[in-house]
Amino acid sequence: MNNKEGNNKRSSSRPNSSRPSSNKPKPAMAKRAQGPKKVKPTTESATDKKKSATPGRVSRTPKAAQNNVSKPLKSDDIRLNKYISNSGVCSRRDADIYIQSGNVKVNNVVITEMGYKVKPGDVVNFDGSVLTPERKEYIVLNKPKNFTTSNEDDADHRNVLELVRGATKANIQPIGRMDKNTTGLLLFTNDTDMVRKFSLPNQKSAKIYQVSLDKNLKFEDLEKISNGVTLDGHKLYVDEISYVEGEPKTEIGLKLRTPNVKVVRSIFESFKYDVIKIDRVAFAGLTKKNLPRGNWRFLTEQEIINLKNV
Repeated sequence: MNNKEGNNKRSSSRPNSSRPSSNKPKPAMAKRAQGPKKVKPTTESATDKKKSATPGRVSRTPKAAQNNVSKPLKSDDIRLNKYISNSGVCSRRDADIYIQSGNVKVNNVVITEMGYKVKPGDVVNFDGSVLTPERKEYIVLNKPKNFTTSNEDDADHRNVLELVRGATKANIQPIGRMDKNTTGLLLFTNDTDMVRKFSLPNQKSAKIYQVSLDKNLKFEDLEKISNGVTLDGHKLYVDEISYVEGEPKTEIGLKLRTPNVKVVRSIFESFKYDVIKIDRVAFAGLTKKNLPRGNWRFLTEQEIINLKNV
């Protein structure tokens, strides 16, 4: 054997001084903390060689770097705008405006920082009043006739809040408005973000109504309505319209996305029909199944999730 071959063999049998890859990936934070990789000295002790050749060994982040790592926020911490919204004062978007305007204090200190976190025990003062967040409540009512959603005093008609007064102590309100003669599904909540969502004109959620007319709806009028109706200079599109199966042609099914119930009456009145009754049978996936007229119930967790994702 010549010297060249001997040197090659000895070189191939020498342990690799570079650290072998580990099955467990190194955290990115640890890499940043270590900085550039240092070149090992040419003279290495046997102990050092053994450590560097040990499989699966991951270097630890230096203590100095560990001290600089920010602690995760506690699960009980909540964004200030959400805290205000949970108190039923206004929506998160409106809360942001109040915060930027300097109308909000936390522990007597004015807060204008967006994304500020409120901790348990903090006292939040909104426009001069201390806020107390409420648990979110969601209730659906099968509204009967002669109850109004208006806040105005009406000696002849009672307010719908009377029908759900015993359900919760939370400051709930109806989503949208329904006149005294309109019946059917009406949603109540103290979730101001949801109230605002379903009050916007560009709705994605569908509502289905059964409309009773004073006379049979002509087929040509049904087709015209299905193509859209112009009311007060604005084009209103109808998702679906049809005769109710097994009923006289005075009974019409209508599917819309607009949150305004009044347009249902206006559609048929524009074609010279008098509306006898309007009943909302479906609202954003909710139905009247097993809910008699005048009764209410709490929404299930899945129904709440569905409403938030509509």
